[in-house]
Amino acid sequence: MITFPNSPSLDEILEKVRPLLPSDNPVYMVGGAVRDVLMNRPTHDIDLILTGDVQRIARKVADGLKCSFYLLDSERDTSRIILKDSNAKRIFIDFTAMRGDDLLSDLQARDFTINAMAVDIHEPKELIDPLNGRNDLFNKLLRPCSSSSFVDDPLRVMRAIRLATEFRLFLLPDTRKLIRDSAHLLPRISEERKRDELFRILDGSQPAAALQSLDILGLLPYILPELMHLKGVIQSPPHSTDVWTHTFNVISKLISVLNALSPEPKSEAAANWSLGMVSIRLGRFRTHLENHFNAYLNPDRSLRALLLLAALYHDIGKPTTSQIGENGKIRFINHEQIGEQLAYARALQLRLSNQEIERLRLIIRHHMRPLLLAQTESPPSRRATYRFFHDCKAAGVDICLLSLADILATHGPTLPQDIWIKQINTIRALFEGWWEKPNEQIAPIPLFNGNELMQIFTLTESPLIGQLLEDLREMQAGGEINTREQAEAYIQEWLKNNPGRN
Repeated sequence: MITFPNSPSLDEILEKVRPLLPSDNPVYMVGGAVRDVLMNRPTHDIDLILTGDVQRIARKVADGLKCSFYLLDSERDTSRIILKDSNAKRIFIDFTAMRGDDLLSDLQARDFTINAMAVDIHEPKELIDPLNGRNDLFNKLLRPCSSSSFVDDPLRVMRAIRLATEFRLFLLPDTRKLIRDSAHLLPRISEERKRDELFRILDGSQPAAALQSLDILGLLPYILPELMHLKGVIQSPPHSTDVWTHTFNVISKLISVLNALSPEPKSEAAANWSLGMVSIRLGRFRTHLENHFNAYLNPDRSLRALLLLAALYHDIGKPTTSQIGENGKIRFINHEQIGEQLAYARALQLRLSNQEIERLRLIIRHHMRPLLLAQTESPPSRRATYRFFHDCKAAGVDICLLSLADILATHGPTLPQDIWIKQINTIRALFEGWWEKPNEQIAPIPLFNGNELMQIFTLTESPLIGQLLEDLREMQAGGEINTREQAEAYIQEWLKNNPGRN
């Protein structure tokens, strides 16, 4: 018997859906939802397979539940409805026509045995498991349903890595060979499908391990080929690794930083001095950070995964900018700008949204700025904080987090305490300005608008108006101008010293 004692939201959703389905037509829940129930994991993606007019049935359910309906794939007769559970979390239910002549044929055509189990939602008492997926799940094995599984759908090679790392499953040698042998088939897959699988990997609990597995099994050149150029690019101290290893260390450290600042910090932070300092000094921003990462730029992809993609590409400009100075030190002049261009090209290939592309570009272009701000004796000034967020906007938050991971990965266990404390204090000051003092340091209320400037100082409309307004905003943010009188005096003096500019 299969029950849903640890998935109350799933039980709740099925109770709502069941009465709207035809009682004389078998409907099976298959795939990940069944697997997650057996693993006592919550699930928000439900796959239903059935016969008959699938699209009409899905529309009827959507109408009955007053929720959104989408036709996902007309060729495969797949429709989706989206509703919310009692906790306001989105639930995706896909309705798909049964493949083959019967349920067994459908299950045999699926990717892995752990995803080839089914439950009749009208009679959810028996687990239908013809390929022994439950035993594989118990034994921590990931097996394809057939030897042709990866040829039938090459995207499954990426999914195999994601599932193996996420659920800590073992890939048998035969399975690993099948994955290697099928890697060259990935170009057959659309960029959109590869992108979605990549973002699921980045959103997982072990993204660094998954990415390294993609490399070991020969998949990464078909997904993010630019990364291969990072291998063997030497860096000067305090770096002790090449750019490739450093990049993967940054991913691992970034996950640790995010965990230390999550609403429920992980135990790692308590046992590690450097992460403990992150938790202590920046812990008061946990709620702000949670809200920041809940502000999706795209409803289908998380900002957290986008930040990890930016971390993967933050030094992508180094291979083409590497040069050795007269002192023997290796330098990477303008690698941020080159990296931004390369990341932009890859983002276009991945069909990311305009907002996601802009966020990615900002993170990579400015990823060095918090490191440079921390080199002064005191935390960044109000004016420096204003300039940082004026240029970076909300991406500044992501850049701050990436900078913490970057410095941890650069120094490793040799990280001096004073350097780390200065870096954290820099980030703390920037976060204070962004979240706690926005009206003072980030977006002060304007003392004048453009029309007022033109009227008071007899100016004509020109770019000068915008320049003067921006100068005033920056000086307000810096605490140098606080009143209209001070602003008028500044503008009068400026116009006096710049005759002919008005």
